[in-house]
Amino acid sequence: MEMENDSVQKSLVWLHAVLQSKIGHGLEATVLQGLQITHAEKGLMRFDFVVPNAVSDVDGNWHVGALATMLDLIGPVTTFSFANRVISTVDFNVSYYSTAKIQEHVEVESKVIANRGNLIHVVVEVRRKGNGEVIAVGKLWMASDKRTVAEVSNARQL
Repeated sequence: MEMENDSVQKSLVWLHAVLQSKIGHGLEATVLQGLQITHAEKGLMRFDFVVPNAVSDVDGNWHVGALATMLDLIGPVTTFSFANRVISTVDFNVSYYSTAKIQEHVEVESKVIANRGNLIHVVVEVRRKGNGEVIAVGKLWMASDKRTVAEVSNARQL
């Protein structure tokens, strides 16, 4: 149980660093601006999010590229909470069912669905808060490296 909590905590520390622009390129912090974690456990995370002005398309909707970027950031965080390993996206598919306006409140749920050894499947759903209408679903297959983050960091220092 200790290692499970450790992987969840490490994934949340990484996410907070992204939200604060301490790691990444700044785009990630812009796309995730205002993201609130409401639940975190091994392989399952939930978030509240008010779509910020910075991710608007010309019509005042949540830009589909910004939405896809969010899915591709949250999926790996959830996968890391499950696997406690370095991971890479090897397949990424997004289905858009509806649009969300800027300043609209949405809920995001990310869940590990399958574990096939070195491949982990995670699904990230974005729903409209209130009526639960599905806005988008991201499906990611992640390749898990056998090394932990600490082992990768130590190898880089050599």
